[in-house]
Amino acid sequence: MIGKVMRAARMHEKGKPLDIDEIDIPQIRPTEVLVRVRACGMVPNLQNVLDKWDEMAPDLPLPKMPAIFGLDVAGEVVRTGERVRDFKPGDRVYVNPLRVCGSCSACRNGHTLNCERMILNGYFGIKPESATLFEDYPYGGYAEYLPAPQESLVRIPENLDFPVAARLGYLGTAYRALKRGNAGPGKTVMINGITGTLGLGAVALSLALGVRQILGTARDESLFERVAQLAEPGRIQILKSGEEPADEWSQRVTGGRGVDIAVDALSPGAPPEPMKEAVKTLNRGGCLVNIGMVSQEVPLDVFWMMSNNISHIGSSWFSTEQGQEMADLVESGALDLSFFDNQAFPLEQINEAVGNTKNRSGGFTNIVITP
Repeated sequence: MIGKVMRAARMHEKGKPLDIDEIDIPQIRPTEVLVRVRACGMVPNLQNVLDKWDEMAPDLPLPKMPAIFGLDVAGEVVRTGERVRDFKPGDRVYVNPLRVCGSCSACRNGHTLNCERMILNGYFGIKPESATLFEDYPYGGYAEYLPAPQESLVRIPENLDFPVAARLGYLGTAYRALKRGNAGPGKTVMINGITGTLGLGAVALSLALGVRQILGTARDESLFERVAQLAEPGRIQILKSGEEPADEWSQRVTGGRGVDIAVDALSPGAPPEPMKEAVKTLNRGGCLVNIGMVSQEVPLDVFWMMSNNISHIGSSWFSTEQGQEMADLVESGALDLSFFDNQAFPLEQINEAVGNTKNRSGGFTNIVITP
């Protein structure tokens, strides 16, 4: 039996702890479902969003205060709108937080990831014009219930636990990057930031897609062996950042084959040099896909890139279709996500959880809120 009110963690003032408020359970539109939140992922960058987003990214809007954050929700459908046909109460789902306007040129041409007003529900918008979408979608996942459009739902199998399903956002970002680079059997992938949240997802997904060999760069040597153990000996090789030129190292450890796809998954504040080096590891016809947070200008040898048919692609987020593909890979056993260290916090401890993001074991730590 669903009551009339729910608990939600809300930000009332920038830089202040989130308050646990009791508010009305949201109404749903005809094409939406109401999801009982069982787990919602904790973004490592959330502390910065709560404390100083207006300084870091003043042009990217946040939901209006009192704001409910919470990006990646996994849970159960408990109520359906009158025009929802394929979902019913009890269905286990992940909710893709991508929200688009449906009316701009990109949306009308089927390229919703290029929507001019795109937002990530429970996080931030991609342009100043995105603010209007937060008026339609003001609820994030740090609450007991979440309204969700039916087109955002990913069916999750029984062998995918809710806390791990709440990691599909980061995994999806890496998955789309690999798909855009045409990752698959026989390919060699290089991952900058291989031990981090995005980078580790790229490792698991590369293995699921049948990539031949995975190279990576990172700073935290204490995690190298743990990452390497995700595959059979020798399939994953890691270089400590700055230890030697990445192009020379990659040629040596691949026996001269080199790299077909480079994924840059570096964290905020990373210098531009690793991305520049990653480009130079690429074989003729190779591709670098950037999903990281290098914010400085990166000097590139564009004539060499043109002469060697090298591509450089920026990739942001992923589609619900790609989310379903990942869930299906888990169901089939091809994608193994058992390596995550899940740390669950009840809603009442959300401020403790936000502070705990600094104490992570790289990408292995998976912090979730369980309202």
